[in-house]
Amino acid sequence: MGKPRLSPLARYILTRALLIIPTILILYTLVFIVLRVIPGNPIEAALGTRYIPEELKQQLAERLGLNKPLYVQYFEYLWNILHGDFGESLVIRGRPIWEDLKARFPATLELTIWGFTISVLLGLVTGTLAAVKRGTKIDTSMRVFSIVAYTLFIPWLGMMLQLVFGLWLGWLPTSGRLSARIQLDTITGIYTLDAILTGNLPAFIDAVKHLILPSLTLGIVLSGAYTRLVRTNLSEVLASDFIRAYKARGIRDTKVLRHALKNAFIPIVTMMGLQFAILLGGAVLTETTFSWPGMGSYLLEKVTYRDYTAIQGAVIFFAFFVGLISLIVDVIYALIDPRIRY
Repeated sequence: MGKPRLSPLARYILTRALLIIPTILILYTLVFIVLRVIPGNPIEAALGTRYIPEELKQQLAERLGLNKPLYVQYFEYLWNILHGDFGESLVIRGRPIWEDLKARFPATLELTIWGFTISVLLGLVTGTLAAVKRGTKIDTSMRVFSIVAYTLFIPWLGMMLQLVFGLWLGWLPTSGRLSARIQLDTITGIYTLDAILTGNLPAFIDAVKHLILPSLTLGIVLSGAYTRLVRTNLSEVLASDFIRAYKARGIRDTKVLRHALKNAFIPIVTMMGLQFAILLGGAVLTETTFSWPGMGSYLLEKVTYRDYTAIQGAVIFFAFFVGLISLIVDVIYALIDPRIRY
C-alpha cells in the first residue's frame, strides 16, 4: 500500500502554516536590530537616570545578559522562544513576559472584536446604500462619509467622543475596562464573555459601557475602507448579466440584493481578515487614548523603558496571531471562491 497522500486543501493549509515561521523570524530580526540601534539604554531607562557608576552599570548589564555578544543574545532568545519561554522583563526582574501577555491580550482581543464588528456592520450598511442608490445624493453622502472616516485621526476622534458622551452628557465612561465598584470573576479575561459565563448582568452592562467609546472610535475609522470596497464590488455585481436575468424573472429586490451581496463578499473577506489582524496588532492609539490596559499600551510602556525582552516577546506573540488569522482568511477565501486552486 502506498503512503496516504494529503488532500489539496490540506497541502494548501500546511504550506500557508509553514510560511508563518519565516514571517516571525523576519519580524523578530528587524525588532532585535532596531531596538539595539535606536538611542537609549534599558538600564538607564529602568533606573530613571543617566548618572550611573560604570561599575554598577556593568554589574546590571551582566545580570540582565546585555553584556553578551549580540549574536548570542539573538539566538539565545530565539532558542528560549522555541521552548515556550518568552523570558523575563529587564525592568521588573523575575516578572515573566508570558504572564504579562496572558493578562493584557484578552483586553486587546475584546476591543478588537467589538471595533471590528462595528466597522464591518457600518461599512456594509453604508456601502450597500451607496451601491443601491448609485448616482444619487445618498451615494454621494456615503462616499463623503467613507473619505472622512478613513482620514480621521484616532486620538482626536476618541477625545471628541470622550468630551461629548463622557464629560458633557455623562452617559459613558471615558477610560478603563470596568468600574471599581463592579466585581467580576474572570475566566477568559474577556470581561463581556466572563460576565455572561458567570451570569453577572451588572458586570456585563458595565463592561459594554466601557467598550462603546473605544469600539466606536476604531469602528468608525475603519468602516470607511469597507464602505468604498462594498460599494465598488456591489455596484459591479448589480450591473452584471445574472442580476439583470434575476430581475427579468420578477424575483424580489431583497432576494436579488442578497444574491448580489453574496457574490460581492468574496474580496471583502480578505479585507476583513487584514483589518482584524491590523486591529489586533495596532490598537496602540486607541488603547492609549482610553487608558485601555491591552497589548498596545503595554508595548508603548515597554518601548519607553527599552525593555528588550518584553518588546520582542510581544512582537513575536502578535506575529503568530496575525499569521494565524491570515491563514484562516486564506482558507475561507479558498473555500468560498471556486476559482481558487489549491
